[in-house]
Amino acid sequence: MKFQIATLPGDGIGPEIVEQAVKVLKAVGERFGHEFNFEYGLVGASAIDETGDPFPEKTFELCMKSQAVLFGAIGHPKYDNDPKAKIRPEQGLLAMRKKLGLYANIRPVTTFNSLIHKSPLRPDLIEGADFVVVRELTGGIYFGEPRGRSENGQKAFDTCVYTKEEIERITKLAFSYARKRNKKLTVVDKANVLATSRLWRETVQEMSKEEKEVEIDYMFVDNAAMQLIQWPKHFDVILTENMFGDILSDEASVITGSLGLLPSASVGVHTSVFEPIHGSYPQAAGKNIANPLATVLSAAMLLDSLDLLEEAKCVREAVNSSLDEGVVTEDIAEDKAYSTSEVGDWLASFIDSRKTVQV
Repeated sequence: MKFQIATLPGDGIGPEIVEQAVKVLKAVGERFGHEFNFEYGLVGASAIDETGDPFPEKTFELCMKSQAVLFGAIGHPKYDNDPKAKIRPEQGLLAMRKKLGLYANIRPVTTFNSLIHKSPLRPDLIEGADFVVVRELTGGIYFGEPRGRSENGQKAFDTCVYTKEEIERITKLAFSYARKRNKKLTVVDKANVLATSRLWRETVQEMSKEEKEVEIDYMFVDNAAMQLIQWPKHFDVILTENMFGDILSDEASVITGSLGLLPSASVGVHTSVFEPIHGSYPQAAGKNIANPLATVLSAAMLLDSLDLLEEAKCVREAVNSSLDEGVVTEDIAEDKAYSTSEVGDWLASFIDSRKTVQV
């Protein structure tokens, strides 16, 4: 089978980690008889430097004609350190979400036995923790209007807006995940303070009448943040709005012991995007030390989306084996640390031969 993959390395460590995921997908193609065509596009700071636009029209067209998007990272210090910059790399990410209709971000959080000791939490709290954060991605305070600053610069404002339709769309998806897993859904909001959160809660309560097999509980976001640390095994599927999901999923990421291990998928009405949850990590850019496993696991989610389930399983087996064998980068290494490219080569070889190799 042939598949068109839009490949957007982006900024910082993006090109290095995406390169390893491409290696892995090529190995999958060799092993299972598929052909992946990787066509590259600009996004983020690199796109601003070349075109003046963080999400150029040409990149949008590439995404629209592809069956999936493999994405690296966005962000650069020269924009982070300039609060008056009118064009920012992150605007490219928001534009991509909006133009591709990426209304849902799916972030699975899974613990790995070989890394439990790396977590800041006690092993008995996290062993067996396995949940999914379903985050609404195109509404809320990140997109609400009006927004801005007063003319004298002494006041700034942002607007949080949600429609019932937006909430119903993401809730339907969250219920589908809950039905496939342990039939438990936690809705996170701030309904005691925010009108938008009250609309969220009312809408989910209405929809829950048709979802008798799914157990639902509701948590205020501050309580949920505490419970994620105290009892992470309590959760199965978490449904929440854009900003709360952004914060909680990043908080949850440290449970596994490394931010470099968690993948994500952004799904919607057009092409879906698969990316690691970490940022561009500019301090490591070009040093060949960044952890590529989250990007490789994002490629596994990409394969799932193409109904290549056995292929996705093979990729996850390769990642688990690399962790067990200690073929990992310096952020999680116990003894020898492998480079980004060495880890990618090892994973590709494992998939191709099902045998570990020396690097």
